[in-house]
Amino acid sequence: MPTVYRALALLAFVVTWTYNGRYILGGGGLGPAEFFGAAFANDLTQAITLDVYLAALVFSIWVVRESRRGVAVRWPWLHVAICFGIGLAIALPLYLAAREDLRRDISPTSEL
Repeated sequence: MPTVYRALALLAFVVTWTYNGRYILGGGGLGPAEFFGAAFANDLTQAITLDVYLAALVFSIWVVRESRRGVAVRWPWLHVAICFGIGLAIALPLYLAAREDLRRDISPTSEL
């Protein structure tokens, strides 16, 4: 399953950053005012943006909480940084792949 998660992370990177690249090449900027202005341009984009950021917050809390209770994948904060710096659709499957790798390394029958 880790291979599937990593493939989905790669697919998510290609798909989402194709559109990010088009936005930037089309003259869009990454400055906070311009970026968030575009992200909150109308009710639909506002709903999608808030949905993704709230899901990213929940994901981040989960990653940190798991690392504190001993289910520590390597570099948990890296997954949080990827989430907010690159995208949740990339960070989540990478984290799940790392978690599966950890589970396999601990015991083939363990549940995390």
